[in-house]
Amino acid sequence: MKTLLALALLAASGPALAATPDSDSDAGRQWLAGDHHVHSEWSVEWDRSTTPPTPIRGGDSSYSRSRNAAQAKAFGLRWMVHTDHGGPGHSVVTRDHAYPALVQARVDVPDVIQFNGMEFDVPAGEHASLIIAPGPDERDQLVTAERDYSRSEPLQGSRDTQQEMLAALGYLRGLQPQPLMLINHPSRTATGVGVWGKVTPEELRSWHAAAPQVLVGMEGAPGHQGIRSERGLYRNKAAPTFGGFDQMTAQVGGIWDQMLADGLRFWITASSDSHVNVRDGGRDYDPGEYSKTYAWARPEADDILDSLRHGRTFAVTGDLVDRVELSVGDGTRSATLGETLPVSADGTLQVKLRVRQPNVPNANGDRPALKLIELVVGGKDADGALKMQSRHFAASDWQRDGDWISVTWTLPVPTKGGFVRARGNNTGERVALADVPGEDPWQDLWFHSNPVFVEVR
Repeated sequence: MKTLLALALLAASGPALAATPDSDSDAGRQWLAGDHHVHSEWSVEWDRSTTPPTPIRGGDSSYSRSRNAAQAKAFGLRWMVHTDHGGPGHSVVTRDHAYPALVQARVDVPDVIQFNGMEFDVPAGEHASLIIAPGPDERDQLVTAERDYSRSEPLQGSRDTQQEMLAALGYLRGLQPQPLMLINHPSRTATGVGVWGKVTPEELRSWHAAAPQVLVGMEGAPGHQGIRSERGLYRNKAAPTFGGFDQMTAQVGGIWDQMLADGLRFWITASSDSHVNVRDGGRDYDPGEYSKTYAWARPEADDILDSLRHGRTFAVTGDLVDRVELSVGDGTRSATLGETLPVSADGTLQVKLRVRQPNVPNANGDRPALKLIELVVGGKDADGALKMQSRHFAASDWQRDGDWISVTWTLPVPTKGGFVRARGNNTGERVALADVPGEDPWQDLWFHSNPVFVEVR
């Protein structure tokens, strides 16, 4: 086991790839595609006729972790997180089976940087991707988190309280290096638009406040996009996804924008939530097949985590774009994704977005055309109310340079500061429309960037 662990940690660093740095801190960084929510055969079912319940290997997915990593590589990913479900006593499965399978997968597929993790059963919530930093304690840190804090772990009793979640975040906050947590499919249990289920905006805020460097965001685009009847498994017809994205993200001026306007460094991602591929009769796509989260990072585990922690990321479906460069400046300095630009109140903002469309077909055999780009600016007005403005750009409004597309916008500095983010689609829709049963997800593709913050000084 020790030999396999050493080999796996060495393999996780991966070969260095060429990149052109913008600054000393960016040296060696490049856009690395990944997926933080992937299930394997260790997302077990349970035989509850026994006491304690007996885990049934392959109950929720038949795929090995090595198979998932190989598929991730085939679809262009450089990093991924193995996140199997928990359950009564599942921490023993994590310790004795899932973790050794991760070690073997690192050896089998060394080109993909693979993180130890799980789909954590959130007390007083639903699910979250828990990502552990690689290192000698990575197994025991995850086992302890699951054993002592997961909602579904106890054989008897309940942990389904807000205090239990805050205790879990306290434990995670104290680990070194700190892990990450991203809330999965936040509005899946909502019963309407703005009518929340097991995850509420207030809970997102309180969890983030309890561990702001651990619980750093949510799935903007949930997985399970392969089943056309219920994209994302958002089963309530009154609370669907919009363009494949969760309503908290998809609505301009919605929950995510409100959090950003309050200055919260809270980021979005896209994931597969892969269990069983549609080719095998399932409802999912493989890691990287449909959804990708791009991290601006060196091909090193620590820097990928740093990128996810600090918002140097963007989310995309269907390989609509594979590069996003968002710059916000005041004429003397500039900032990009996840960063903060200090400005004077009487100045102007120069916003520039460059995106690149891939020059090869996506996994569906298509080369989707970007039809609309939107720059979104949010903040608070003088009275503290949310103020949103946006500008749309069609093909006639942007400049092309090969595969690159660029747009610019100059505007006054928001009164109280705020943020700038970008999004775009292949449909030309100015507003993300509710997804309907039977629609083809490959014909409704979006990208969303994380924001650049603007701080008036």
